[in-house]
Amino acid sequence: MGGMNDRLLVNTVHGPYRGYQRSGADVWKGIRFARAQRWRRATPPEPHTEVIDAVAHGPVSPQQVIPGFDLGKDTKFSEDCLFLSVWRPTVVTPGVSLPVMVWVHGGAYVLGSGSQSLYDATRLAVDGQVVVVSINYRLGALGFADLTAFNEPGQELFESNAAMSDVLAALTWVRDNIAGFGGDPANVTVFGESAGAGIVTTLLTMPVAKGLFHRAIAESSPATSVYGSHRAAKVAGALLSALDIGVRDVGQLLDIGVDRLVQATMALYGQVPVESPGILAFAPVVDGDLVPRHPMDVFRSGESISVPLLIGTNKDEASLFALMRPPLMPVKLDGIKQMFDAILAEDPAAAVPTRESLAAAYAGSGTKVAGLGIARDIAFRMPTVWLAEVHSRHAPVYLYRFDWATRVMKALRMGATHATELPYVWGNPLLRGRVGQAFRLDGRKTGDDVSHRMRRRWTAFAHLGSPSGVDPHWPAYDEHVRSTLVIDATDSVVDDLDATIRQAWGAETLHFR
Repeated sequence: MGGMNDRLLVNTVHGPYRGYQRSGADVWKGIRFARAQRWRRATPPEPHTEVIDAVAHGPVSPQQVIPGFDLGKDTKFSEDCLFLSVWRPTVVTPGVSLPVMVWVHGGAYVLGSGSQSLYDATRLAVDGQVVVVSINYRLGALGFADLTAFNEPGQELFESNAAMSDVLAALTWVRDNIAGFGGDPANVTVFGESAGAGIVTTLLTMPVAKGLFHRAIAESSPATSVYGSHRAAKVAGALLSALDIGVRDVGQLLDIGVDRLVQATMALYGQVPVESPGILAFAPVVDGDLVPRHPMDVFRSGESISVPLLIGTNKDEASLFALMRPPLMPVKLDGIKQMFDAILAEDPAAAVPTRESLAAAYAGSGTKVAGLGIARDIAFRMPTVWLAEVHSRHAPVYLYRFDWATRVMKALRMGATHATELPYVWGNPLLRGRVGQAFRLDGRKTGDDVSHRMRRRWTAFAHLGSPSGVDPHWPAYDEHVRSTLVIDATDSVVDDLDATIRQAWGAETLHFR
């Protein structure tokens, strides 16, 4: 475990914590940043006077255990899951406050934790000279179900966007406490992947989040998957049905066993995308309060929070989803057609691309490959390109595409699929399981080089608001040149990398309300 000493004793505004030292990093695990009450937003923790030895991660949000999905050693599940962990380099320049990077994990809004071994921040913190904070937030129905339609006047049992309130509470904790850990509260980068990146792009449009972070990184954000009150109420009704609870008996939701809530979460997680292709069961909700307007409307109007943004996607995002049963997104052309029909039924004026424009954009692709390409672009790439375009009008934006894949991953027809950039960003190669075998069998040295460059760029962005200092130079994105970094065995900058799909999809990405 390494030594403990009073240099590692930090007084937070809620009480003292003592960390430990390991592999060149000072580490504090399992610090409570808020309290969670079911169906309510996060509240500040109770103060304590005793010193807490912060040597183990806190509990994580209740969720279904997925074989091969590593949540970390000795993981405990609890609704009382609002804990974070902090890493800082042991050796730092005296008197210097380091940039802070706050990690929001992914997992389709129903899985994952900040304590996954993949997110051990030792290398990122030490090599990048940054303070890294990883956080938990409530998942599935516990974090994202909007049950406010069932509130009675004078008896508001339910609050919306509980999980978004968790992330806001964590960022508030960072603002108030991180200086004690050697971090600079005036230089905070919030970064996330997949659902975590969706939270990041939503935060960029939330007035209440202004001032809590100063830069943002979004890896594979499902930026358009934020839903209005009508769809939220529909999912809330489906949740009651899955739990066999009548509308007049919603009070039972306060006491129902958490295992049943997890089962209902996963039932809806599978059911909703089948009934409504392209729709997630759980995601942030436009509630007129924490999330006052649809994020895409805020971005379009130029009112997103003006901080530097590093944003991108992976070349083969959708190949992972094709393995899922049922798939989380439509990856076959018939499902994609059903999704377009549903969009037009909701909004007859929606700018759905024509069959001809899509045929031109994906010319030369077989039916399966075209389906994967369309799924990738509607869910991830086009929202990302579109956000880069509008946000770049008032803040620096750096757009990337992650193309690197080992020969084994290519042979498996997975390529640079969803989440495969994560080991490289964190410097923690996956050495177990099928992906780990692919990493070991070939590409280890090149993979290490890719990881080194990505970590340098990501942490340079945290220091300076610009991913500088690595060749080739990565220019900021603008609507004229559209410079994009392609991350591969050798990095390159390509102007207007997405020209063909941009022309096919049009000026604005489709999205459901």
